[in-house]
Amino acid sequence: MIAIIMAVYNGETYLREQLDSLLQNTCTDFVLHVFDDRSTDASPEILTEYAGKHPEQIFYHRNKENHGVIRNFLEGCACVDADYYMFCDQDDVWLPEKIAHTLQKMQDAEQTAPNTPIIVFGDATVVDEHLNTLHPSFQRQSGYRTDALDLAHIMMENKLIGCTVLFNATLKNLISEISPAIRMHDWWIALIAASMGQIVYLDEPLLLYRQHTGNVVGGSSRSHYIKSRLAHLAKQREVLYQTCAQAGAFLQLYGNKISPGNQRLLHLFATIPEANWFVRRYRIIRYHFYKSGLIRNLGVLLVI
Repeated sequence: MIAIIMAVYNGETYLREQLDSLLQNTCTDFVLHVFDDRSTDASPEILTEYAGKHPEQIFYHRNKENHGVIRNFLEGCACVDADYYMFCDQDDVWLPEKIAHTLQKMQDAEQTAPNTPIIVFGDATVVDEHLNTLHPSFQRQSGYRTDALDLAHIMMENKLIGCTVLFNATLKNLISEISPAIRMHDWWIALIAASMGQIVYLDEPLLLYRQHTGNVVGGSSRSHYIKSRLAHLAKQREVLYQTCAQAGAFLQLYGNKISPGNQRLLHLFATIPEANWFVRRYRIIRYHFYKSGLIRNLGVLLVI
């Protein structure tokens, strides 16, 4: 059984379209747990309606307080028991084969690595609010290296779109305390997989990734990425140091579960802000704490 964890906050505009796309998937062996983060629009009424029509498959939960996106996903996941887990945003559209194809990729990986924490992530077609295609591939638009999935790369850069992931119960059972240093829920789970298991990429766009003014996280081109970074160098240094703090929090929580080699990598990355100018740059190069592409990495060396 697959548990789909959907986080909702004031999502009335696109919510029905997303729910319908889930129900139209070719794989029906799933339950949908929707966690409403105290919406003030019509989302509760829409969710109550769908849960009433599909009582065996859709379960509506309304949080007692506003959790924010990270806690909403991770705490929602922690309170549900299943064999596999997927994350779902409120404003996308899943293609009919999304669940089936992602599950098959997971089961293929489990055949070669049983009892291993595994996460599968995929690609998405980037669309506007009316579902017109903006780019056929989020990964290619963003310029991410989907072959660089080791811990050193994942510590520096998250290339997993949360709405494309599927992970197994072995990984889910490793989710423990939710640290305030977590930068994003999908990144945190990617760190668990990179340090203790496997990350697998499915090179197939299986959802329409909608871009609109209300996106919490969205896609952007490499040129836009570069321009925004150059305009806010001090902010980029702060973000990099927050990424180091995330690694430090991860090491504190999971240090006794991971290999000595990965413990050392996490420590070296987490303590970069404490090092001098030369050592900071030496560690980036020596241990391959890289982002995707030359321009991004030159930017890191400039601001770190």
